[in-house]
Amino acid sequence: MNAMRNPAPRVIAWAKAGLFMLALLPLARLVWLGFSDGLGANPIEFITHSTGTWTLVGLLATLSVTPLRKLSGWNWLLRLRRMLGLFAFFYASLHFVTYIWLDQFFDLSAVLRDVIKRPFITVGFLAFVLLIPLAATSTNAMVKRLGGKNWQRLHRLVYVIAILGVTHYWWLVKKDITQPLIYALILAALLAFRVLLKVNFAGQGGLRKPSLEK
Repeated sequence: MNAMRNPAPRVIAWAKAGLFMLALLPLARLVWLGFSDGLGANPIEFITHSTGTWTLVGLLATLSVTPLRKLSGWNWLLRLRRMLGLFAFFYASLHFVTYIWLDQFFDLSAVLRDVIKRPFITVGFLAFVLLIPLAATSTNAMVKRLGGKNWQRLHRLVYVIAILGVTHYWWLVKKDITQPLIYALILAALLAFRVLLKVNFAGQGGLRKPSLEK
């Protein structure tokens, strides 16, 4: 148990490498299916759905790091949070590029009409825009430049982004809402944990140093 709480640096390095390879599997699957003619009757819809799904998975996995760290005492999990967040942004970028390129063929007027008239695209577009500054400030240099507290305030936007992402998926689905409901319940549990953590911290009346990945 102590080895899991305080693993050797090389173990953390292997964990990072393993997570990196795991996070690339959805992309590798899409490439494989593309070359083997396995994307179905509507390849664009398949790619859009897949990249959107893995964006949500990445966001929820990122938000899960703090609860898992608190419950397990494995503080080294913080070392994985940045990578998870960047992969969420990576798949969100693929999701956006698929829409603007393969679906709309860079017709910016059509994209603008979609953003204005279709609520699920509006919230999805907003979520992607909000993700950009989080990805841009993910480096240690930007943490130092912004300052720990300002950096944390900015990166709390990830909760808003996750809510927008789930809403985007929910409004997209017309009939079977099972999958967006599952994501919504997971997000609700993570938000509830965050609230309980905040209430408990306020009750203790203590101050803590911002917890950032090193």
